[in-house]
Formats: sequence, C-alpha cells, structure tokens
Amino acid sequence: MTDLSTRYLGLDLSNPLVASASPLSNSLDGMRRLEDAGVGAIVMFSLFEEQIIRESQALDHYLSYGSESYGEALTYLPDLASYHMGTESYIDLIQKARKALNIPVIASLNGVTSGGWIEYAVHMQDAGASAIELNLYYVATDPGQSGPDVEQQYLDTVRNIRSRLRIPVAVKLSPHFSSTAHMAQRLVDAGADALVMFNRFYQPDFDLTNLSVVPSLALSTEEDLRLPLRWVAILHGRVNTDFAITSGVHSHLGVIKCMMAGAKVAMMASALLKNGTEHAKRVLSDLNAWMEEFEYESITQMRGSMSQQNVADPAAFERANYTRILQSWKPALTGS
Repeated sequence: MTDLSTRYLGLDLSNPLVASASPLSNSLDGMRRLEDAGVGAIVMFSLFEEQIIRESQALDHYLSYGSESYGEALTYLPDLASYHMGTESYIDLIQKARKALNIPVIASLNGVTSGGWIEYAVHMQDAGASAIELNLYYVATDPGQSGPDVEQQYLDTVRNIRSRLRIPVAVKLSPHFSSTAHMAQRLVDAGADALVMFNRFYQPDFDLTNLSVVPSLALSTEEDLRLPLRWVAILHGRVNTDFAITSGVHSHLGVIKCMMAGAKVAMMASALLKNGTEHAKRVLSDLNAWMEEFEYESITQMRGSMSQQNVADPAAFERANYTRILQSWKPALTGS
C-alpha cells in the first residue's frame, strides 16, 4: 500500500491534495463535503483587508453618530448584541469547522498593508485555525513607488503578522517580482513558514457597449501549472521552507508533478469547482494507482526528484529552455 502522507506547515496530512481558497469552503457543509472527498486539508475562503476596514469604519460611524447630542442620543447607537459583521461570521465558521472536522483548517487573510486588520490573524488563531495563509495581492499602480518599496511593504506585513502568532504562516505570493528567488528567501527570513506559488491576478475586461471596466474571472487550466511548477523546482533545496503549488492542478498527474518539483502539497480549486468535490476522490484514487504502477512507495520518495538540483539537465529550467522551445516549433506544411 502506498503512503500518501505529507507534512506541511508542521501539520501531518493524510495526503498532499489540499482544497485551496474558493466558494466551496464558505460554509460548514461545503467543508464537510471536501473532507468526505478525502482532501488532506482545507484553505478557507479569504477574509479581505478591505472588508475588515469597511466594517470597522461602519461600526465607528454608528458608535460616534450623535455622540455629542443630549442623553436621548444614546438611542442612536446600534444594538451591539445584534450588530452582525461578516468578519465575526468568518471567525465563527472557523470555530465550528475545528469542532466538526478532523483535517486541518487553514484560514486565509487577503491584504497587503501593515495595518490594524492584521489583528484578525490573531482572532483566527484563537478561533482554532491550524495555520494562516496570507494572500498578498497588491497591484502597484503608482509610478513613484519603486520595486524595493513594494517588496518592503510585503516583508513588513509578514513580519508584523508572524510576530503576533503561534501558529504557522504561509505566504501566497505573486510571480511578478524582478527576482522571484531573492524575494522568496526574504519572505522566509521575515518569518514565512511556507510559500504558496502563485497568486493568480484576475484581469478586468472592457465592456465596449457600456464603456465600462468589468470584472472577469477565468478558472485555471492545466497549462497554468507550468509557472509555479518551474519555480518550485528551481527553489527546492535552495530556500529552506515548505512549498505549496496552486493554479493548474486538475488531475493526479498535476499532483505528481508538484511533488516531483519539490512541493509538500498541491492545491486545487478550479477542478473542484468544475467537477464537484467528488473529483478529489478520483484524483486520490488515480494518484494511488499511478504510484503502485510505477512502484513508488511514498510521496516522500518522489518529492524533489524533478527539481533543478536533481534533473540531468538543470539548464532546462533556465534560459536554455526558452531557446529550445522556439527552435522546436515547425510550421505546418501544406500541399501545393
């Protein structure tokens, strides 16, 4: 019998397939279905910095409204017992999930500035989250803001959160740094216990009829796996941390590639959204069958076997691969 177990963020998982943040984890029933389908852990849907700030400002407005009026002005205040904030329901869901589920539940906090919203990481920890995935999503649009300034903002946020928590912190980062390897090392030095590669930036589209900018969400494809696969394979054995790969994991073959690159876990969302949570069962069954066929005894045995340090041609991960791809393409020949 093959051993699918892995260890990620100091957590012992039964297998390396992790359900990444998506609408599938926004309810206890949804998370129960994911556990029943066999995933090793669940990353909850994200709580956003903007959401926390907006709700805090709204509460501050109602608490201060009419505060300089006469005594009857106290009736302006909301009933705090019934004042329900989305952030509170998120914390409540963590508490319920920890009691109901037997697999690790990783809370997701999405933001980038080093502000008061970071305190919610502590609330997540206290509610029972097994770890925090910090989703750093920032689009630097100010021409006056330099690359080093942006990087420092990321690092300050990670240090700030890490200094407040006892539980592990994974950082989900962008592939758009000028030196991905250097930034990965700096994030680990700042306290990241794992790196999740990579964050997908959803690009807006133009509505030409109404002349408006509209949101556009496209689920990942298997081709999206190549970018994080390449970078984890490059960094495995060089940056001392746990790696998770997300984007483009759709089948057992994707999971195997992630492990061979050097990742501890492979994260899946789009394939589960497309095919339902039961898809996880099929992936794990196919993974087990593939390992038996090719005589792999454990996930640990294959981990990093295709990393840059271990392949016969390390240059395949660098510029040499670029030239080979271009040279390999041949135009289709048409008959005269």
